[in-house]
Amino acid sequence: MTDQVRTDVDGGMLTVTLDRPKANSVDVATSRALHEAFDRLRRDDSLRVAIVTGAGERFFSAGWDLKAAAEGEAVDADHGPGGFAGLTEFFALDKPVIAAVNGLALGGGFELALAADLIVAAEHAEFALTEVTLGMVADSGGVLRLPERLPRAVAAEMLFTGRRMTATEAQRWGLVNRVVPADDLLGAATDLAHQICAAAPLAIAAVKEILRSTAALDVESGFRLMRSGNLPNYQAMLRSEDALEGPRAFAEKRRPKWTGR
Repeated sequence: MTDQVRTDVDGGMLTVTLDRPKANSVDVATSRALHEAFDRLRRDDSLRVAIVTGAGERFFSAGWDLKAAAEGEAVDADHGPGGFAGLTEFFALDKPVIAAVNGLALGGGFELALAADLIVAAEHAEFALTEVTLGMVADSGGVLRLPERLPRAVAAEMLFTGRRMTATEAQRWGLVNRVVPADDLLGAATDLAHQICAAAPLAIAAVKEILRSTAALDVESGFRLMRSGNLPNYQAMLRSEDALEGPRAFAEKRRPKWTGR
């Protein structure tokens, strides 16, 4: 990792902190470092969940570094194998990611939060996709993912105008899971992470696979896909030792001992 992207491991939890003053913006080097962090989450079987956050209290991330872009950095081509901020890696992960949004999440910073499975926001946090005001489109996932997470008219307004949405409004629309005082942000995110770590790892991977694979399907089509045998994580969960351990532990009134097998 670099000074701009710090990683810390606590048990099965990986915390990724973007620390690039003043606005935690992302240039090519930072983007590649973020990709490496999420690739580590993917490869390391001891890691169960990640929290991504920003340093300081003003910015989660202002997104793409416009100064670096003005000096010649490409918008997307040079950001490495994971695309901008490692988001390509994000989308394919079978482990949950929690965004702990500590301030402004603008442009690509908002797209980074949108790529997460869960969002915990500080009370003063705000969200915006400002690309149209700069002559661009939020094409690192925002223009596609925001209408999945908000009513289409609300998403369209944000995409067309670049307006900011407060954390409270985002929670009201169901975009944010929890809104907490700034001092409680990492504690709330860590609490969610510990709950995920207490669940069976193969079951978590199966849930992520099902959510990803059925996002564009109706319920009946989703059931057909699940029965087709074409979801490897789901099939592995059904045949696992953990699928036997869970009911056994419940019957014996003890905590399950997950092996991930």
